[in-house]
Amino acid sequence: MDERNQANAIPPEEEIPPWDRLSDLIQAGDSEAIEQFVDALPLGEIARILSRLDEEDRGRFLQILPPETVAEILEQIPEVQAVDLIEQLDHDVAAAILNELPSDEQADLIGDLEDQDAEAILREMEPEESRDARALSRYEDDVAGGLMITEYLSYPESATVADVVNDLRRNAEEYQDYHVQYAYVTTTGGRLAGVLQLRELFLSADAKRISDLMIRDPRTVPDQAGLEELEDLFDRYPFFGLPVVDAHGRLVGVVQRESVDEAVAERAGSDYRKSQGIVGGEELRTMPLFLRSRRRLSWLSVNILLNVIAASVIAFYQDTLASVIALAVFLPIISDMSGCSGNQAVAVSMRELTLGVVKPAEVALVWGKEVLVGLVNGMALGALIGLVAWLWKGNVFLGLVVGGAMAVNTIVAVSIGGTIPLILKRLEMDPALASGPILTTITDMCGFFVVLSLATVLLPYLTG
Repeated sequence: MDERNQANAIPPEEEIPPWDRLSDLIQAGDSEAIEQFVDALPLGEIARILSRLDEEDRGRFLQILPPETVAEILEQIPEVQAVDLIEQLDHDVAAAILNELPSDEQADLIGDLEDQDAEAILREMEPEESRDARALSRYEDDVAGGLMITEYLSYPESATVADVVNDLRRNAEEYQDYHVQYAYVTTTGGRLAGVLQLRELFLSADAKRISDLMIRDPRTVPDQAGLEELEDLFDRYPFFGLPVVDAHGRLVGVVQRESVDEAVAERAGSDYRKSQGIVGGEELRTMPLFLRSRRRLSWLSVNILLNVIAASVIAFYQDTLASVIALAVFLPIISDMSGCSGNQAVAVSMRELTLGVVKPAEVALVWGKEVLVGLVNGMALGALIGLVAWLWKGNVFLGLVVGGAMAVNTIVAVSIGGTIPLILKRLEMDPALASGPILTTITDMCGFFVVLSLATVLLPYLTG
């Protein structure tokens, strides 16, 4: 082979897929080169590359790199992917990596592991890190306690400026990863007494007590404050973080604006996935094939049964449909519009449940309000689609059938969409399951039934 052909046989480095390049570095065991490769990647690219590696390469990748580097990588990738990677490691290696993560990230990952694995990793972690992770894992994910971090600066109110400055200097390396803008001042019982701005600290005399410099009675959030309350607080005030206190007023952590924003985005994504039939948690295509298949089939198998029932309604009235073929044009319009109305009602109910405006037991109240909206919107939509049918075929009875079916099915759709989230919540099930294919299929079935049954009754007027 001549030099020209040899050159053509070797693809330029930029044409080699990055996951293949990383795989080659992993095979060579060159940790320094791997670190340089990862550092040079665009933000967010590491998640895509890791998903292309096989399981063996992913395991070796985590083993080769130092724990602090792996911890930085885990913070950049989806949580479900991070959990999958952690599960591939020996417990002592996983513990060393988790020791390097912020406390809220530790708690999230440990909470998603199997109980046996989580306990084994906690036993291998540093005592202080393990204690904090256990404490945080007892909180729900969507409350202040589950979102807060425990890496913050706290000093007793008897401390002086010199005491605080000396502590900052002695522990500079440890504190460099903290979000240091304020220090918190506590009583001997651990209760929050005030907030100390570091600017005030460095501009004051060494002998001055920090209790004389602190901002008293700062705004706090209880550790059981829900995500909606936190979102509202950060929307109304320009805080980067807020101290979290327990029922006795003791300082237990700090919740940051970015953590709340991430949690809100994750909840929206989770609700959307559930509404589309992705049950059992988040799904990535790196997960085992049969796990992904089983999760999807658990929803699809129910949905196909509902679709068979909906189709059987059409089959039952096939003679009517054959006699008035124009009805076939309006069936999908009625079912689609009713599904949209139902999903609007679901969205409002879920929002009101989230804000605490309604309780799961108030089904009758919600149903009554939705029926009124359904009557108004149903009549408006029914009049529009009925007018179209009349003008198209010149048959007023076709307009009455189509318009009446639209009005009735709109009322049915908002009744179902408005009340099912409350019923599911009362049964301690996820209200997000109320939307999506199941609601759509039920409204389809009702729409088909109403249209075709009305058409059957008025068949002499439709065919005459």
